[in-house]
Amino acid sequence: MPRTASRFFHIHLVSDATGETLSRVSRAVIAHFAEHHAIEHMHSMVRDYKRLEEVIAAMEAEPGIVLYTLADERLMSRLENACKELGLPCVNILKPVIDAFSGYLNADRAPRTGAQHALNEDYFARIRALDYAMAHDDGSNPETLDQADVILVGLSRTSKTPTSIYLANRGIKAANVPFVSGVRLPDQLMKLKGRKGPLVVGLVANASMLADIRRKRMDLLTQQTAESYVDRREIAREINALKTLCARRGWPVIDVSRRSVEETAALILNLLEERARQERTHS
Repeated sequence: MPRTASRFFHIHLVSDATGETLSRVSRAVIAHFAEHHAIEHMHSMVRDYKRLEEVIAAMEAEPGIVLYTLADERLMSRLENACKELGLPCVNILKPVIDAFSGYLNADRAPRTGAQHALNEDYFARIRALDYAMAHDDGSNPETLDQADVILVGLSRTSKTPTSIYLANRGIKAANVPFVSGVRLPDQLMKLKGRKGPLVVGLVANASMLADIRRKRMDLLTQQTAESYVDRREIAREINALKTLCARRGWPVIDVSRRSVEETAALILNLLEERARQERTHS
């Protein structure tokens, strides 16, 4: 269906922090309305009345849905009253969740602005994980592979690097190693044994899809084609070889065809959780 002016709408995201939570929620919801197209306005670091009044002026100029996360009760009240005056829907996206926690824990909320971004141990763990992922990208520094939480062994163009970075943002130290037919994998990887070491996961994809992606990449980078790199039959042999290796080693395999990086990472996190659960059961 063609896009028309009437199918565009404004959405204002108002946050006293970075707005990352709002952005993710809003995009998840927008995905349910494929025939409508949001014009997103991010208003971050709203921590005083002056900044809030600027946001309200923007909302008045381009009316739309308002989603917010504010810890200051006075700012919340001002924003909600302004939305009421302008006739705009206004949703505190954390309120239902906070209410559920409060009821279950029998405790009142004690909000701290930007607390989810505090420089605590979790934050520094994510930074260390990012450093590790960057240092162990594409098979680099194999001598410290045993320090990983996860090692991704994948064919070219199976999103090894972005998946590693996404996992690092969750505090998971992820290394990635390319699998190429005829090229020996690092000894440090092949010597890993047992459930106490890193979780090794093979990444594969549909041969036709990989051939298309690789062909576009080669055209973009070199304007020429390396036949073995883009040949579908050769890719199929690579896929089978990696699957055989993973089966022999007991490594799980994830087919990333038509999967986003987030979905692939979620499956890996599930594997880590299942592994941890089994370890707790047997300990």
